[in-house]
Amino acid sequence: MIQQAWHNKLSNTAQLGGIETSVLDNGAGRGTRIAWINTGTGLRFKVVIDRAMDIADTFYNEHSLAWLSHSGITSAQPMSDKSINWLKTFGGGLLVTCGLSHVGGPESDEFGERGIHGEISNIPADIESIIQPDPISGKMDMSITGIIRQSQALGSRLELRRTISATLGKSVIRIQDEVINRGNTDAAHMLLYHCNFGWPLIDEGTKILWNGTWKPRDGNPNKIFREGNDFKKCLPPLNDHQGSGEEVAFIDPQADDDGFCTCGLENSKLGLRVNLKFQKKQLPCLTNWQHFGKGEYVVGLEPGTNPPIGQSQARRQNELIQLAPGETRNYALEIELTTNK
Repeated sequence: MIQQAWHNKLSNTAQLGGIETSVLDNGAGRGTRIAWINTGTGLRFKVVIDRAMDIADTFYNEHSLAWLSHSGITSAQPMSDKSINWLKTFGGGLLVTCGLSHVGGPESDEFGERGIHGEISNIPADIESIIQPDPISGKMDMSITGIIRQSQALGSRLELRRTISATLGKSVIRIQDEVINRGNTDAAHMLLYHCNFGWPLIDEGTKILWNGTWKPRDGNPNKIFREGNDFKKCLPPLNDHQGSGEEVAFIDPQADDDGFCTCGLENSKLGLRVNLKFQKKQLPCLTNWQHFGKGEYVVGLEPGTNPPIGQSQARRQNELIQLAPGETRNYALEIELTTNK
């Protein structure tokens, strides 16, 4: 291996980075398992094991990247898939998983009742493995893998096998997901990666980066997403976005020659940029959520199998994925931090 500056100078590789697991012992998240992952580059982030291995607090050097809601991390509520109950446990964070069978608002039809964004983010994971880096042996990668089961007796049985990995010396988070239908009947499937960014990364003038054709969520121009308006630059807090005020665009993202889409955010004042990279064939849709409320200041970039239109509309539009028994879908999302300082 290449001689490193730390060669023969380490007693414990945790001096460079690695994975540390613990349990929260206070507040609404008491008893919740977490894992801190430190890449040794200034990028460190918290995986919430008991919330589908979503990612909460995320930092790069002294800068926070993720938006956190008032509630922060709460314990999992697997039976909260009704009406708008999802919002009561929505802690924000760098990544909240939506699905596995519904993304969008609450709805009810002949196929059942579904709350906001499905139930997967309220299900704890069974940890399969934690692999620590071993830089002295030249092994710089680290990972945590778990299985999250969204199922009911005599009904749908979807399983998410998730691996979150990183590499010592690189400011990159890698998410590898495998969704499997473990049931004996076809299962509806929708998936969305709800990535939530906050101050100081999100600030007045921060650039929102994506390429592709777009339309407002309801199809009608609004105060932000309308032709001629610069909707790719973050605004100051807005009175119009108090409470549930927001603007949303559905985007058909442009892929490069290798089939990858890239979107992100750039704060020139901090010299900091975040890139999200994903395959168009896996995640053909992108949603841009802009919510500039006072004290609730957040921008969402959300790759998905569908825009968050709900299972009913996706079925009517013949866009709803149906997984046959034993069928598997694979997804990958990469989040990279770069700096010009």
